[in-house]
Amino acid sequence: MNESRSYLETNRAYWDARVDAHALSDFYQMKGFREGWCSLKEPELGYLGDVRGRSVLHLQCHFGQDSLSLARRGALVTGVDFSEPAIRKARGLAEELGLEADFVCNDIDSLTEGMPGAGSYDLVMSTYGTVGWLPDLQKWAATVAAFLRTGGSLVLVDFHPVVWMFDNDFQEIKYPYFNFGPLHEELDGTYADRNAPIHASCISWNHSLSEIVQAMLSNGLRVDAFDEWDYSPYPCFARQIEVATGRYQIPGLEGKIPMLYGFKATKIHED
Repeated sequence: MNESRSYLETNRAYWDARVDAHALSDFYQMKGFREGWCSLKEPELGYLGDVRGRSVLHLQCHFGQDSLSLARRGALVTGVDFSEPAIRKARGLAEELGLEADFVCNDIDSLTEGMPGAGSYDLVMSTYGTVGWLPDLQKWAATVAAFLRTGGSLVLVDFHPVVWMFDNDFQEIKYPYFNFGPLHEELDGTYADRNAPIHASCISWNHSLSEIVQAMLSNGLRVDAFDEWDYSPYPCFARQIEVATGRYQIPGLEGKIPMLYGFKATKIHED
């Protein structure tokens, strides 16, 4: 338990420090968002389909842009994040824009203990930079399954584990593809503003595709769709170039490595 709390405290401080810088950055396009721009990207939109009237649990929602984009599309949304500043920002943004959405401050490992609604959600969504912050994907998948109704779906889109094998400048392979334990880093700035005056520690894990799939299968989630893409929809990595509108690749690696993966999985039975 002490080890678990230690990683949560380290990573919570890491994300708490980034909320204001992210909300002010060009990366998150807050002016456009306030005017109606949808922050959701093509991969997850293809899996989500029409969300009008559907209950959606958005895990690791940061300060709520994607949750509120879902609300604009008619979904009944609950966003969850472990950062109190992020949740405060999300609630304030929802109030400012007159959008209906609930936001809960909790970590994924404790969610089934502290939040009602088990077995009631039509969709659980988790996208872009999420599962790599979690040490135990079996526990994560069990949490997803616990909140989905039977027949409900998980939509997971994230950066491909191959991306996390490289050093920060994509010059060499530095990290293992497989999960050999926690990776400790000291980082300056943030992907949304590399010049932000922020220095913080963080702890992450590299999860292989097989580990991700097995976690879903072991917890009653049937994989219905799996895709890989050779681009990132965000300019969040070093040296990226825009090869098409909203599609970014690494110079010298264009089309040679997967940068995203996506799954849609259905809960097929009660626990």
